[in-house]
Amino acid sequence: MTETALNIILVVVGSLVLFLGIVSQLIRKWNFSQPFIALIVGFLLSLITSPVFNSGFWNHYLLQEAARTSLAIGVMGVALRIPYTYTLKNWRSIVPMLGIVMPFMWIINSLLIYWILDFSFLLALLMGAIMTPTDPILSLSILSGKLAKDNLPENLRYLISVESGSNDGLGYPFVLLPILLITCRPEEAISHWLIHTLLWEVGAAVALGAIIGYIAGYLLRTALSKKTIDQSSYVSYTLAMALIVLGSVKLLGSDGILAVFAAGTLFNMTSTAKQRYDEDRVVEGMDRFFTIPVFTLLGLVAPWQEWIKLGWNGLLLAFLILLLHRIPILFLIRPLVPVIKSNLNSLLAGWFGPVGIAAFYYAQFSIIQTGTEEIWPVVSLVICMSIVLHGITATPFTKLYGRLSSEKSKQNSKKSEQSQENFKKNQKFKPQKVNNLL
Repeated sequence: MTETALNIILVVVGSLVLFLGIVSQLIRKWNFSQPFIALIVGFLLSLITSPVFNSGFWNHYLLQEAARTSLAIGVMGVALRIPYTYTLKNWRSIVPMLGIVMPFMWIINSLLIYWILDFSFLLALLMGAIMTPTDPILSLSILSGKLAKDNLPENLRYLISVESGSNDGLGYPFVLLPILLITCRPEEAISHWLIHTLLWEVGAAVALGAIIGYIAGYLLRTALSKKTIDQSSYVSYTLAMALIVLGSVKLLGSDGILAVFAAGTLFNMTSTAKQRYDEDRVVEGMDRFFTIPVFTLLGLVAPWQEWIKLGWNGLLLAFLILLLHRIPILFLIRPLVPVIKSNLNSLLAGWFGPVGIAAFYYAQFSIIQTGTEEIWPVVSLVICMSIVLHGITATPFTKLYGRLSSEKSKQNSKKSEQSQENFKKNQKFKPQKVNNLL
């Protein structure tokens, strides 16, 4: 990368983040999202005849690492935003979302790809796994802000956030199993997946991340009590922790993304409310700085020629995946998820399960591991459609949910008042009847 190219990238990234920060309220008012605007900017930049804005300038490794870093900051932000008591109190809702919904999403994605695009079954399984995780960064653009807080129930917002933060790391074994089946003999693939992937890369990631998060929280409390840390160091603490966990756990051969979420969760449990609030503000700002450019990068490397070759089948596949991979299963398992108390909640949680940076990262990872370039056009098309559809529906659907919930609560209150009035009338009638008999 030349000095000129680096400076061009710095100017574009800085200008984009600055501009989107200035007009952030207007963007939401216009029913758009910041990732959507960043994606459009990437599309426009790809039209410029410059080596930096040429998709060939960005190899798969650069794209993978950009997405991985962005994803780590995103899941750390999710871990800090959710009160640790929520996870403990609502584990009965979280377990089905991870243990039932994730496998269902994988199966539906894979079957749709296999049926519509006629890829091999193993390649369809791989693409389906790549698009299984719910993206925490796109979810944040839907679930945060005054509009969401005023219209969406807190428990439901937290549930989608916990799911999106944890299943990004848990998506790793789903992705790795088809990769192993493609690159190894079946018996070797299953053995490696059960022993190395599940026990070490997933199990050890959770343990190592949790240990680092707990130690980081303990050290911060100690430093604050002894007054050995100043404010400028304090506000960047969790950002540094996220990068340390991401790099160190990956060096040990485990899943860095899952470890970051575990570290953030344990750090959250050991810190005070004020510490979580201050760190959340810092991570939210850094989250925007790290993630917005990745959506622009996605638009920059969009494979337009391959999308054209996919034709209407590609568009049909992307739409059906977004429509069917969550909504049906959430209606079916609603009795198993106490937080989802109504069909309206099922519909909301089912629709707002966007495909984003996690799929971007796993797509690049899979291409590097298998050398299969056919993965990127399909996955990138679904990601872009998710950004567009979820970006333009977030505000109107949130307002609609709030209005329907308000109307339903009014109807319930009227029914309650009528039943109370009827009860009082019956109570008045009974003594009169007794007196008449006497």
